[in-house]
This record gives sequence, structure tokens and C-alpha cells, in this order.
Amino acid sequence: MINRRSLLKALAAGAGAALFPATRAEAALPKAKITRVKCWSHPSMNRSFNQSAMLVTVETDIGITGIGEGGSPDLIQDLAGSLIGKSPFDIERIWHHMYMDRFYPPGREKVHAQGALDMALWDIKGKAAQLPVYDLLHGATRNHVECYATTFRPAGAAAAGRGAAPPAAQTQAGGGGGIANSGAALRERARAAMEAGYRVFRVDASIGGAIPDNVFNTHERVRLVAAACKEIRAGVGEGDWMIDFHQKFDFADALRCCKLIEDYEPYLVEDPVRDEQALEEIPKLRTMTTCPLSHGEEWGQRWDFHRLIYNKDIDYIRATLPNVGGITEMAKIMALCETSAVGIVPHFTGPVATAALVHVMSTFSGSALMEYNYGDNPPVYLPDFLTFKSGKLYRNERYGLGVTADFKALTQIGDYDQARPSNVYSRPDGSLTHW
Repeated sequence: MINRRSLLKALAAGAGAALFPATRAEAALPKAKITRVKCWSHPSMNRSFNQSAMLVTVETDIGITGIGEGGSPDLIQDLAGSLIGKSPFDIERIWHHMYMDRFYPPGREKVHAQGALDMALWDIKGKAAQLPVYDLLHGATRNHVECYATTFRPAGAAAAGRGAAPPAAQTQAGGGGGIANSGAALRERARAAMEAGYRVFRVDASIGGAIPDNVFNTHERVRLVAAACKEIRAGVGEGDWMIDFHQKFDFADALRCCKLIEDYEPYLVEDPVRDEQALEEIPKLRTMTTCPLSHGEEWGQRWDFHRLIYNKDIDYIRATLPNVGGITEMAKIMALCETSAVGIVPHFTGPVATAALVHVMSTFSGSALMEYNYGDNPPVYLPDFLTFKSGKLYRNERYGLGVTADFKALTQIGDYDQARPSNVYSRPDGSLTHW
């Protein structure tokens, strides 16, 4: 016989747990303070261009340490003064405090550093609540995150070895990465990427042939790129491919190239024009080509690009971690993108940031695609890393970001434990405002 009173109590308890999971997790969080921030370099840091891959750790007085990625020692030191002594669980408040705690608003480099620290705070909160970060963000909406491969290197051809910088970083730094440019080679790499399970095969606009002495003649290059794209379409068959113009073309040549490759149906054309002109020229380009457009791998805050999203002048945004200021800011960008049905294709900025992006993109309801070039050779300094197979990234159940670092394989390059007097004022209700 069922005890009616016990049943009703059980149902009420279950309903309460379902309605208020975040409240219960918050209630379980211990009192804690941030005590120290450190910066670390690692063997595979890509120093060929100024994208940071520095690791950052945030320590607390309860023995939980969070890990993030990005910034530079001087910028992290400046921001660390806004963290020391505060509760690591007040993430939104700390984000605004870091943002306002100086006279000038932060530029992109400082926002990048802020994003690294914000990432570490989410890692701490997940570990303390004994939840993966995607559950702190209200749970997953997809089973896995589809990936694209930049130029794609079959497993047997990987020359970098375990822990080396991924081919994507080498490609972006070198403007082509030495990819074989013959039609047969392009077709083969594109076909191999599809067979490996990747959703999209990606190339840079340097595919049209050699670039002697780094001289890139955009006008003549357009037809060479278009011819290469024809070969790539043949290689992917029914699959997908995308191309990064990498801001190489002025508007007229960007338009010519888009028009010439329309019949090959690219998944997207990335950074078609210079970043400085993007807000003016992309809306014009949107009306003149059927190619899906994407932009923003170098952007920071949402105020840089929100109108392009609102007007749907881009089909995908390349906003990424930590560039936008961390997970806190990315959650707001996802809301903007959902409002206008704009997809997110985050730019690669390092392995820890990639692990964080798997959590964030797992909760995004729109179209998502991520870059991944490590294959079966994850960085040696990250013994607990991502789950990747058949061209897809899978979230795991480890707490926080699910990443652990081998600090014996790293070099400490910064150590900060001093708070500084705050320049931030509060409104009567306690919320923060500029001084």
C-alpha cells in the first residue's frame, strides 16, 4: 500500500530540487577568499605571433585552485589586484569590478587577460559546487560539439608530435602553414577530413599558390583562390568546407572572391575584410553575395559587434575565449546570437580555452562549430584534458573545466598576492558603478 502522505512529501521535495537546482548549489558553496594569482608558460606556447597561450591560476583559502588561459604577466598583475581578498564565487560582480577598476576602459589585450581570470573563477566554482561548468550554465543542449580542421593533417602526417602547437597556430602565424597547394593535394586533404569525421575542412586564402617574399597581390590572387576552392569542393563531396580570407582583401577583391566561390557553397567566409572596416563594409557585402559571412576572431567586448548580430549582417561570429572577457561575457554573447539566429564558430586560442569553450558551446542552442587540431596528441602538460573522437568534442563529467595541469612541466612567470584600493563606487543598492 502506498503511503499518500509520504508520496506527497517525496514529490514536493523532488519538485523543489528541480525548480531550484542553482539555489541549492549556491547554498552549498563554502565561504572562500582569493589569495593568489599566478602566471605560467608552457613548452608549446606559440610565440610566432601575439596571441597569448599563457596559463593562469587563481588560488583560494579553501584549497581550490582554478585554471584559465590568456593575458600577459603585466596585465594579469594589474587585474589580480581587483581579485585578491574577494569571494571567488561572486563572478559577475568581480567581472564588472575588473572592467571598471581603472580610469580608462580596458582595451582588447586587457579584456583578454580578464577573460583568463574569469575562466579560472568558473573553474573554482564548478569544483566547489562539484559540478561541471556546463551544469552551472543551466545544462547542455547538444550531445557533442562538431569540429573543423584547419588544412587537416592525417594522423600519420603529424610532424609536430605530442604537446606541440597545433597546425592551426602554425597556419595562422605563417599565412598558409606550408599546405600543399596542388589541386590533387587539396582534394585529398579535404576528403581525408571528411572521412575522419570532421564537419568542415578549413583553409586560409593563401591556398592559391606560393607567396614569394610575402608579397600578396590581392587582385591576381582572387582567381587562384577560386580555382583552389573548386578543388576543395570536389574533395569534400557532400561535406562542408570554409575559407578564412584573414583580412587579406580590400572590399572590392573580397566581393570578387565571394562571387567566384558562391557555386562551391562554402560553409562560411571568415574575416572577409579588414577589422577596422568591418562594421561598415560587412553590411554592404552581405547584400552582394550569397556566401555565409563570419567575422570577429580578434574582437573583444560585445559592444564591438552587437549591431552586426542584431541586423544579421553576419551568419556566424568568431567570438571566443578568453578574447571576449571570459565565460561571463560569452554567455551574454550567446544570448545575442540566439536572438538573431546567428551561429558561433569560436577562434582557437589554446587548449584550456578550448576546454572551456566545450562547456560553453554545449549550452548554446544555436549552430556551433569549433576548431580542433590536436587529434590524439593532447598537450603533455594537461594530463586531464578533452574527449575527442571522430572529429567531435565531447564534454565530460569532471568538476569545473575538467582540466588539470602538470605544473612540473610549466614555468612560473608571475606571482601576485596583493590587493589594491578599489576605484569602483557602489550604488545605494550595492551594485557597482564607475568612480
